[in-house]
Amino acid sequence: MRDTPRPRETAGELRSGPPQLRSGRALAHTNGASGSGSPHRSDSRPPQTPRGARRSDPFGRLGTTPPVPGRPTSLFFLLGLPALLFALITWQVVADGPLLRVDEGLSRALIHPDRASELLADLGNVQVAVPVLAAALVYAAWRARRVGTDRWWLAPLAAALLMVLVPALVVPVKELTDRPGTPAVPPATGYYPSGHTATAAVAYGGATLLLLPWLRSTAARRLLLALCAALVLGVSFGLVRRGYHWPLDVVASWCLCAVLLSSLWLFLGRGTPDRPRTRPGT
Repeated sequence: MRDTPRPRETAGELRSGPPQLRSGRALAHTNGASGSGSPHRSDSRPPQTPRGARRSDPFGRLGTTPPVPGRPTSLFFLLGLPALLFALITWQVVADGPLLRVDEGLSRALIHPDRASELLADLGNVQVAVPVLAAALVYAAWRARRVGTDRWWLAPLAAALLMVLVPALVVPVKELTDRPGTPAVPPATGYYPSGHTATAAVAYGGATLLLLPWLRSTAARRLLLALCAALVLGVSFGLVRRGYHWPLDVVASWCLCAVLLSSLWLFLGRGTPDRPRTRPGT
């Protein structure tokens, strides 16, 4: 049997009506079944969840954010740059470089022992700073367990281990550099980096990172951050003003603690995915 030939349309016989949809083929931009007008949708949901409608996690981030191109840059400023500065300052101290001449001149201009500077320096003592961190550890663990967070002990444990890590890092560097103290202290060595600054920064900074997720008010969070910065800066100023440390001793401890606290912040924000299950009335 011969097939009936299909008639061809000439230019003058072209159809002037609208094109007809072919069965079995979906258009990329057809409306949803409910008439929402959203492409690629068969229901009335919007094409994207509004950012403001996402529930935030305990650490203040909105939902689960995908990897962003700027992440390596932010990691460099959080971890790489402070570590690089710490290595540079340490090299200058060991090699008795020209940076030490500037440091000594700045110290002579800033040293003015008085009662206020001594009290500020005392805020970096282990007997003062560590109990503050311990109180924050207990409170954060209690709050997390109260709302039923899985692994409620993980964040306090991480902050406690970071505090233990401070002398394990500072003491060997003191032994390596063997830097003498300022003229305002008895002749001795082992002043670089500043252990009091490191203790204050990790204790007060760690306590702040533990308490921030449990503060609902933005004003309260800002106040806590400002208080932490004031304490660390106060201790640092008191140590230099009293003559207990050279300025570079303090700056090096800032760099070291920036790496430690940034690591803790990243761990708390990304290493503990369990969210507290809020109960009514809590």
